[in-house]
Amino acid sequence: MNRGAIAQISLHAIAHNLRTLKKIVQDLPIIAVVKADAYGHGAVEVSKKITSEGTSFLAVAFVSEAVQLRNAGIQSPILVLFDRENLDEYFDFHLIPVISDIKTAESFSQMARKRSAEVPVHIKIDTGMGRLGLRGKNVIHDLITISELGGIRVDGLLSHFSEADLADRSYANRQLKKFIHIKKVLIEKTKRPVFTHIANSSAILTFRESYLDGVRPGIALYGYSPLKEKKKKLQKIPGTGQGTNNKNIELIPAMSIKTRILALRSVPAGTPISYGRTFITGKKSKIGIIPLGYADGYSRLFSNKAEVLVGGKRVPVVGRVCMDLMMVDVTAVSNCRENDEVIIMGQQGKEMITAYELAKKAHTIPYEIVTTLGIRSQRVYV
Repeated sequence: MNRGAIAQISLHAIAHNLRTLKKIVQDLPIIAVVKADAYGHGAVEVSKKITSEGTSFLAVAFVSEAVQLRNAGIQSPILVLFDRENLDEYFDFHLIPVISDIKTAESFSQMARKRSAEVPVHIKIDTGMGRLGLRGKNVIHDLITISELGGIRVDGLLSHFSEADLADRSYANRQLKKFIHIKKVLIEKTKRPVFTHIANSSAILTFRESYLDGVRPGIALYGYSPLKEKKKKLQKIPGTGQGTNNKNIELIPAMSIKTRILALRSVPAGTPISYGRTFITGKKSKIGIIPLGYADGYSRLFSNKAEVLVGGKRVPVVGRVCMDLMMVDVTAVSNCRENDEVIIMGQQGKEMITAYELAKKAHTIPYEIVTTLGIRSQRVYV
């Protein structure tokens, strides 16, 4: 038996989600975010699919992720969002750095001049995220300084929303206003056009004014909205009139997590299950042993809280989740047998468990659920 669960990835669902987003933004350029191994869905396979569907750029976090895509034969423009090392590889693999400070820009300029080359860059502006990017009173000065460095060609300008998923958009509006002002001044000073992007998945779904020259979806590509969502087979995003034209937008979750029952045990009432005796059977019960644990990305926070699907029914996780195993109470599932399929996330019969549901039980967000489970599972594509 191989370790961990099976992550079944629907490339059809990802293509559907991309096409849905393209309709919303009316075919503006899309920068598809495939960092963190495409949020656990597999960056190479996902990138091949979405580039065949017409994405304009891919975006990753670090150079190693971009190199993996290049080695897989993917030739699309790739933005590297955070990495400030491995400068040679930017040139060797034709990557686009996102620059967040003058020191990094100077390093790229020096490398470009040494190679008698020119590197296209996008510059990050911190408009209120407080993470990376040019910020403060000297933003314009720093932008002009970078644009005048030898070997540097400023093709793009980007920022990142802190809370575009909130109904109160006052802070997001402040960020957008600041970003548009900086863009305007930069163009006036340099007399050159610049490609601007700030809209993430939340903004694409609700904030048309933020689309600018292109959009940068992440989690929505994989079938989940960052907005507060209800559990449904298809995640329907209520239209707001801003970016959705008052229509329901259907995003299809692309990932299912599956495993099988390793063993079954019939135990009497009063039997403690797992570490710490946090669960004790109240009656004669049938306990299924599942070959999945926190080492495989299934959090201990799911202990005595989450459910899985067996035989088309919801059954509870009982006792503490262990490193390699977890236990579920399958007493209510008639004819349950060893090796029966167990759905950790996904659909079985009429029941469905989504990343929204798991995230709520673990006090986190769907991003963490799909990324953690997807990366640690064996992936198959359908």
